[in-house]
Amino acid sequence: MVNLSRLEEIKDLRTVWPHEALDFTPWLSQDDNIALLADAVGLDITVNETESSVRDFNVDIFASETGTDRKIIIENQLEDTNHDHLGKLITYAAGKSANVIIWVVKHAREEHKAAIEWLNNHTDDKIGFFLCEIKLYRIGTSEPAIKFEVIEKPNDWTKEVKKNESANETQQRRYDYWVAFQDYAFQNVKFTKEFKRRKPSMDHWMNYSIGSSECYISVSQIRNRGEINVALYIPDSKQLYRTLLEQKEDIERTAGISLSWYELPERKASKVIIERVAEFENCNKWNEQFDWIINVMVKMKKAFKKYL
Repeated sequence: MVNLSRLEEIKDLRTVWPHEALDFTPWLSQDDNIALLADAVGLDITVNETESSVRDFNVDIFASETGTDRKIIIENQLEDTNHDHLGKLITYAAGKSANVIIWVVKHAREEHKAAIEWLNNHTDDKIGFFLCEIKLYRIGTSEPAIKFEVIEKPNDWTKEVKKNESANETQQRRYDYWVAFQDYAFQNVKFTKEFKRRKPSMDHWMNYSIGSSECYISVSQIRNRGEINVALYIPDSKQLYRTLLEQKEDIERTAGISLSWYELPERKASKVIIERVAEFENCNKWNEQFDWIINVMVKMKKAFKKYL
């Protein structure tokens, strides 16, 4: 017979983090720990600042979505939700012009679940509110393990965004392509392990984190040339580009693909790119294109990540 231990929940969070600002917020802001919250809410989060000023107040964590310009605020509470923190959450969101608002708490009271649900139902699809409970567990005398449990989230976060009636024809076609790509890609186990689902947009690009705040993978539809491309995009670090360029031979050998390298000296950004022909108007060809994108993205992440 196998001896099984009992899973025990640690009810008092302060046995692990005695002080919210001095203990929990610094812990959560570390890369490995913010990644746990990021996985729970389905976003790629890069921490910009802790105790970030909002006039006379401070938001616990000010962050951004990796690869986009969306701003994120995270407010922590090692107790049950209350009206005071709900008011602070909205104040901080306004002060930081936040797109994503995450409230991390010990326990969500019913009236505050309803409030977050109401906010999600009465704001546009560019704004999202998340309410997450902190759960701590141990088995026997093991070290505590944390789980973030999402209690409330935007209704459309894991669904297709409603079609925008004001979109022009090109924007709508881009959007439809991204929706189809994500639906297809996230049925692929290898892809799902490496990347997180993004909200489809009407832009010609979609960005995906590879675990670094200095770069990300960008997929682009170039409709006027009938091309799709996948690129490692480095927004603002020529030093990183040159470091990677020194490893060009090993990177391309690991990826098994030939890449085009562009330092773009007249710009802050640099990129490493591969492209192929794409028939955007022929939906029957989309899955073939999606397979190529998935394959390239997975290979590029593996090849570049060891040098980041």
